[in-house]
This record gives sequence, C-alpha cells and structure tokens, in this order.
Amino acid sequence: MTNKASLLRRTAAELIGTASLLVVVIGSGIQAASLSRDTGVALVANSLASAIGLGLIITLFGPLSGAHLNPVVTLTAWWARRAGGEGLDAREAFAYAAAQTAGAIGGAVLAETMFGRTPGTFSTQVRDGGHLLIGEIVATAGLVLVIQGLGRIGRPRLIPVAVAAYIAAAIWFTSSGSFANPAGTIGRAFSDSFTGIAPQSLPGFVAAQLAGGVLGLALATLLYGREHGRTGSGQERPAQADAPAPLADMPRPGAGFEAIV
Repeated sequence: MTNKASLLRRTAAELIGTASLLVVVIGSGIQAASLSRDTGVALVANSLASAIGLGLIITLFGPLSGAHLNPVVTLTAWWARRAGGEGLDAREAFAYAAAQTAGAIGGAVLAETMFGRTPGTFSTQVRDGGHLLIGEIVATAGLVLVIQGLGRIGRPRLIPVAVAAYIAAAIWFTSSGSFANPAGTIGRAFSDSFTGIAPQSLPGFVAAQLAGGVLGLALATLLYGREHGRTGSGQERPAQADAPAPLADMPRPGAGFEAIV
C-alpha cells in the first residue's frame, strides 16, 4: 500500500518517475525533430510517446508514491489533508515537490546527454503571450479535474490511461502545448530543443499552472462535492460524504493503489 512506504522511498519514486517523464518528453521531441522537418509530424510523435510513457510511469510508480510527478498534483494532496481528508502533510508535500523538480532537471540533462547534445544548455525558445498562459490554465485545470473526478466517482483504475490520454489531447488542443506541470516546466528550461522553454518564460507558465490547479479543484468540488480521500494520480480513494446522492450510492474501492491495479 502506498501509505506504508517510507517518505524516503516515496520521494525517490517521485524523483525517478519525474526524471523518467522528462527523458520521454524531451528525448522523443529531439528524436522527432531530427527525423522530420514537418512540425505537425514531430508533434504527433512527441505527443504519442509522452502519453504512452506517462501512463506506464504512473502505473509503475503509483504503488509507491501515488505517482504525482507534478507539484500541482501534490498540492491537491496537501489541500485534501488540510480539508480533513487523507493526503500529504506540509513536510511530505515539500519533499515531493523538491524531488519532482530535481528529477525533472536531471531527466532533461540526461535526455540531452543521451542524444549527444551539450547538457545543461538553457532553452532559447521563448513562450510568452497571454493566450499561452490561458492555455496553461486550461491544461492544468483539466488535468486536475480528470484526476479528482475519476477519484471521486469511484473509478480510480482509469486514472493512468485517462491522464495519459488527456495529456496527449491537451498537447494539441491548448495554445501552450500543455506543459501543465511546474517541475516539468522548470526541467524543460534545461533543454534547447523542440520541447524546451526559455527561463524567462518560466514565471508566467508556473503561475498559470498554479492558477489552473486551483480552478481544477474548484470545478471538481462544484461537480462532485467535497472529497475526503487521498489525492494524487496513483492513489485515489474517493469518499462521497458530501457528494450528490447518485455518487454516494457507488461502491468505494479499497484504500491505496491496490484498488487501481
């Protein structure tokens, strides 16, 4: 069960999992750009590889840490604890976020090194403009709503594939390309590649992602009622004490990721 793993093991899972995600995202972007001059073809390859890799990583690391891989998801778990449910305390949330950020940077450097590029080179791809920030708000709010919604309606088994599918779609339907992850965004600043983002664009993107996380939580509460179970992409336990009557009649899965797998 996830909640029996030590904090050290859980943070290690978050670090390795987030590093793996960045290797997949950046590595597939570099490979796609080198094989095709068509940006659309490269984006198809990058989005598919990213989605498949994300689903596998959530499935693999979920039993250990919940496979948050994202400080916004971790903050939803912290908020669940503050709201009287099960989640992460402040110390655990900080450890998760630090591990995710370190893992993202490490994964970016590894991807660059793997393709024979100079590791640690900052991206020169400036991404600015209010329309891109709106895209990040939408992308992150949707991600949180998918995770929270499936947890609260008693379908946590669908979270790995649903999150992967959502990210694949959001890469295409959002103006920003759906970074939707503060740690991943910071990591991608260390790669001057197809999927990179210039350091000067980080503050706006991260702020938009945090705003999107708040919006996603608000939408989940509006639609499904307050939630008192664990929060994360791999360890949901829905509790429908305040949910509408049709949801309250649904069976509750067992606590922990074993309910998913």
